[in-house]
Amino acid sequence: MIPVVNPATGEPLTNVQSASSHEVTAAIEHADMVFKAGTWSRSSAIVRAKVLSKFAHLLGEKIPELAKIETLQTGRTIREMRAQLGRLPEWLDYFAALIRTEAGFVAPTQGRLINYVERVPLGVVAQITPFNHPLLIAVKKLAPALAAGNSVVLKPSELAPITVLELAKLAEEAGIPPGVLSVLPGYGKVTGTAIVSNPLIRKVDITAGTSTGRALGSIVGTNLASYTAELGGKAPILVFAEADIESAVNGVAFASFVASGQTCVSGARILVQDRVYDAFMAKFLEKVASITRRMGNPSNPKSTMGTVINLHHLERIEKMIKSRSSGKIVAGGSRLLGTSLLDGYDFSRGAFLPPTIIEDIEPDDVLWKEEVFGPVIVVKRFFTEQEGVQLANDCKYGLGAGIWTRDVSRAHRVAAEIDAGLCWVNSHHRNDPSSPWGGMKESGIGRENGIEALHACEFTRYLSLGLQESNVDDRTDSQSKSTIVNINTPKTTRSQDDWFAEEEGDRRYG
Repeated sequence: MIPVVNPATGEPLTNVQSASSHEVTAAIEHADMVFKAGTWSRSSAIVRAKVLSKFAHLLGEKIPELAKIETLQTGRTIREMRAQLGRLPEWLDYFAALIRTEAGFVAPTQGRLINYVERVPLGVVAQITPFNHPLLIAVKKLAPALAAGNSVVLKPSELAPITVLELAKLAEEAGIPPGVLSVLPGYGKVTGTAIVSNPLIRKVDITAGTSTGRALGSIVGTNLASYTAELGGKAPILVFAEADIESAVNGVAFASFVASGQTCVSGARILVQDRVYDAFMAKFLEKVASITRRMGNPSNPKSTMGTVINLHHLERIEKMIKSRSSGKIVAGGSRLLGTSLLDGYDFSRGAFLPPTIIEDIEPDDVLWKEEVFGPVIVVKRFFTEQEGVQLANDCKYGLGAGIWTRDVSRAHRVAAEIDAGLCWVNSHHRNDPSSPWGGMKESGIGRENGIEALHACEFTRYLSLGLQESNVDDRTDSQSKSTIVNINTPKTTRSQDDWFAEEEGDRRYG
């Protein structure tokens, strides 16, 4: 039995049974049998689309309840969970619409032949999801895999499995046939390894740290299965002198401290041009003080920021802060132990760390190079555009990046030069089911979202009438890059995109 603990209180929520090696094998064999039977895999796109649309509707109805559970098992604030989960039905609706409208094509050939091309599902797809966005990442992965007609075996994080188990119940209620979706809780080194090692698995899709991605990738390669991996990140954010400083401060705060910094695209390295460095930092420190002052019980809708996932993770973060060889702490730096100014909550009960800012860090320092996965950022000044880009790219990761500027030419020029699969301009964390999402360098392989995600769950089949049939894996020799540009005026950006505003109001998450 795996204990699931509330990181805000240290108290147990429930126990979840870990799948044994026998149960893993049985689930995968059953998923393969169901796939070959064709109940789902050979059903029409219209049938699958209708089921996914119903799935989206049922999920939408359960969001208030699921958001409460997400807060309890992750320690993230209820405000974040309501905003994030409110968008999840979009992924199911998007891929339902995509398979309704995507068509094959007839390829030109020599002679009296007709060569038509269609896409067919891969088989059994294994998915491994993390603790930081339990439902979001599960839905992002499930939607294209199910839409394509695959069977899916999904292992949620042992730290936050409850909502994914609830999601499986909704899938069955929506009409996903038994055996098409199996959720197998367990520890990564045991259950996760057993799943990806099975030769019946035809694709593995994970979100994890880079070391885990490497370890599982070697197993996947042995089985000649397809692989999508969204791995670590150390996102740079460049604030240029001509940026709207108030909007930049609000945007950097959101990028760095939403989800307590536990996202792979979290703004972790803040680079500010020298001419506005002092002005930016003065406002930014005020913002961080406001966020810290309004931290409290994660279930309180007015609370700004919750916990990290557990005390073990908090201790790891504190150790990284202490082991740095450069820089000075100008905000935060140690766990909260007193009572909340917002609601009197006792911080000593949980794994609370306030927003932490470290100035003057050197590029060879561990806090510059390695992913912290918490509300800890480093800030450094730069002088020229070239130096800013050089510092931004001085990292082994390449998942997300942000640029704050009012110079249109600079925005597109710098975005093109940054080594990241996702680049936001005057915004951050924006995510849409239609927009490819994935990293460069050590931040991963493949893409989530969009047509690319659907195609990654399918084979391309070429059928030539008069010749033989052949199946070809449609891998490509390039990778996409998403650049998302906020085209609102600074005034609108200030009013609509300040997630940590002291005034109450609805804000978009992602």
